[in-house]
Amino acid sequence: MFHTLQTQPADKILALMKMYKEDPREQKIDLGVGVYKDAEGNTPVMRAIKAAEQKLWTTQDSKSYVGLVGDPAFSDAMISLLLADALPRNAIAAAATPGGTGAVRQAFELIKMARPEARVFVSDPTWPNHLSILQYLDMEAVPYRYFDKTTGAVDHAGMIEDIAQAKAGDVVLLHGCCHNPTGANLNTVQWQDVIDTLLKTGAVPMIDIAYQGFGDGLEEDAQPTRRIVSAVPNCIIAASCSKNFGIYRERTGILILTHQEKTSIGLAQDTLAFLNRQNFSFPPDHGARLVTMILNDDALRQDWQDELEMVRRSMLELRTQLARTLRDVSGSDRFAFLAEHRGMFSRLGATPKQVELMREKYGVYMVGDSRINIAGLNAKTIPALAQAIVACEV
Repeated sequence: MFHTLQTQPADKILALMKMYKEDPREQKIDLGVGVYKDAEGNTPVMRAIKAAEQKLWTTQDSKSYVGLVGDPAFSDAMISLLLADALPRNAIAAAATPGGTGAVRQAFELIKMARPEARVFVSDPTWPNHLSILQYLDMEAVPYRYFDKTTGAVDHAGMIEDIAQAKAGDVVLLHGCCHNPTGANLNTVQWQDVIDTLLKTGAVPMIDIAYQGFGDGLEEDAQPTRRIVSAVPNCIIAASCSKNFGIYRERTGILILTHQEKTSIGLAQDTLAFLNRQNFSFPPDHGARLVTMILNDDALRQDWQDELEMVRRSMLELRTQLARTLRDVSGSDRFAFLAEHRGMFSRLGATPKQVELMREKYGVYMVGDSRINIAGLNAKTIPALAQAIVACEV
């Protein structure tokens, strides 16, 4: 039967990782894969994670299954972190998932179950896996304008005009903070315009939030999500712990559903359990348990927040250094937007040909759309990157 299988398109980021590893040049720069790296190029285990793991090792007395939706304590802790008191707990359903990607996949499947004809409005550009999963599930994706290549900011007018075309029952996929791949975020007034548009159209917001704490701070990054769930009848949230807890390989995520009227939340909770059972039965527990321990222990939580804030500030400093160095090298402020972006990523605005030239000539590895991982930089590589960008006439 296997001879009937068709070759699937290669994942561009994974292909880029392979090319980088095979490049023998010592001065190569990896700006492709989306993981945080310190000044030495390592992705460290956070202090609070190590402390929680040590405690878990000495106290855990079973590796038996947890429930289909994971440990309820994990859901409670994550709901508190993301939503605070935006809604009462009995208006919220939640299920642990294998990473944020698992939450996104489960969300799309739930949408298809609830409303098969629903269209999903997706920012242009967006995280490529959004589109890949939608295509695989045979769901209609409708792009909406988001990024202004000229200014490096959000095309807010275009965004509102496009999402206003959504109908009741359609879904508008939003990035809660630190937009991937552009790094360009909505401001407070712009978020309110989005909320007003959602209320007018009756479309359901789906928020993918993978970088809480990487932008303007833990509380600040959660504010748009909290405002949305407080305002709209229903909301879908896919959240990841990979970045802000540094537990990429533990595959720790959560899917959250909110319902203002509370009348259907029991059915929603049962559906989340059903979807988990069909796809993987019980979700991974190790990472979720560590997150729960940290969020429920004052000392561990404070240490985690302190280290996360250090990570956030280091990325902001890298942004400032890169923008300043590019200004000095190019004699232009056309890259000033890099300092205004937030999160791990930004888009330079280079063409695929220029990206290829930077890779071949200077050993600079980035995704073909010129998305760069800011956290992949350090003080030594910023001057080399700036020279490469300007030399390739970005």
